[in-house]
Amino acid sequence: MIRKYLLPILALGGIFLGIAVAIKGAKKTAPAAPVSQPAHSPYKIFVAGAGIIEASTENIAIGTTVGGVVARIYVQIGSRVKTGAPLFTLDDRTLRAEIALRESAVKVVEAQLADAKDELAFNENITDKGAVSVEDTNKRRNTVRIVEAQLAQSKAQLASTVTELEKLTVCAPVDGEVLQLKVHLGEYAPAGVLGTPLIMLGNVEPLHVRVDVDEDDAWRIRNGAVATGCLRGNKDISTALKFVRFEPYVLPKRSLTGDSTERVDTRVLQVIFSFTRGDLPLFVGQQMDVFIDAPTRTFSKPVEPVPAAEAKP
Repeated sequence: MIRKYLLPILALGGIFLGIAVAIKGAKKTAPAAPVSQPAHSPYKIFVAGAGIIEASTENIAIGTTVGGVVARIYVQIGSRVKTGAPLFTLDDRTLRAEIALRESAVKVVEAQLADAKDELAFNENITDKGAVSVEDTNKRRNTVRIVEAQLAQSKAQLASTVTELEKLTVCAPVDGEVLQLKVHLGEYAPAGVLGTPLIMLGNVEPLHVRVDVDEDDAWRIRNGAVATGCLRGNKDISTALKFVRFEPYVLPKRSLTGDSTERVDTRVLQVIFSFTRGDLPLFVGQQMDVFIDAPTRTFSKPVEPVPAAEAKP
């Protein structure tokens, strides 16, 4: 008897369970509130662009012309440096030993030159011209010239070695702040262009914002345009921007915003703005949403060429 009604009961239970699941799934889920409201333009007519903060000198990747083991580091992340200040030094023991050797060689040649000059002076000061032959005097004069040339060569070799020694100390090319430090004591610092620079340096007073403006909107921006930048993800952190310059070469777009209407073949005009950081928590490398004031622009209609058939002789 129980087996007779078991299957219908299970079927009814499955139907009610399916109805309950369908009703629950049909309920609308309230969207989650955004962590922060998106930034809005303070201008009535504007052009929006994605910007990235950089140093006013641009971000300078510091490298070394010769490879070597790092022996001394004079800075740390955040250090402010002046032009010519040392950043780090490679192992210089070999070159210092070579300099000592070349300095000794210079002293030896200087002594030889002094002896050669004394012998020449002795011949030239003899009043009895028959006591010393002209050939011997000329020979001593040539000896002085040869030793002088050897001394010049030794000094040039010493100067060259000193220059090589100076190359082992990498100095700051501009006033700025150490933004990144990827060199450590005892590590080998390779020469040439590196994927990750040994030191990233730049002047952060003031900071610059490099804004990508789509080529379709580039014509709308005036020289000296006013702009406002908001930190990506927090519209409350914003600052007024001062126009610096246009980068005259229009580049292929690299950073995409993810908008469904965006074309990957779009080219962008880069516009540089500056601002003073002050107490704002803004750092090199952060992204900004930039709104550029772009009032309506009108351009005079170009004069159409007169057809050749209608042109007067």
